[in-house]
Amino acid sequence: MRGLHADTGYLLYRLGLRSGQLFNSFLQESGLRLRHYAVLRFLATTPGALQRELSASLGYDPSAIVGLVDDLEKLGFAERRPSPDDRRSRIIVLSEGGRAFLRDTDEAGQRVTDQLVGPLDTDEREQLHTLLQRIAESGLG
Repeated sequence: MRGLHADTGYLLYRLGLRSGQLFNSFLQESGLRLRHYAVLRFLATTPGALQRELSASLGYDPSAIVGLVDDLEKLGFAERRPSPDDRRSRIIVLSEGGRAFLRDTDEAGQRVTDQLVGPLDTDEREQLHTLLQRIAESGLG
């Protein structure tokens, strides 16, 4: 019978839990959680997104996106604006305050990542990232 650590899915699950714990600890002072941070990071790569696009891209329930965006708006990190394609729709846009927050947290975020992959050398870290990215792009949407 295989041991628990022989199961790659379980190891990924445990690493995901640890990653979430570390990121939430680093974000605690700001009042944000990893889910907020993920929305901000996503918005940093796009000129704006509909809430349903955020939901599909991040894998969050649509009702959760509403609350996350509300929180980010209250902090001045994101804004709802009329969609240029359909005035009845609203897109979510990263504000200058959100950009500043991401710039200010880049180094701390990198430290969290470094802590997670600490046992790996530089080449192994790049390889792990490449493999995880390939899995995410093919199976997570």
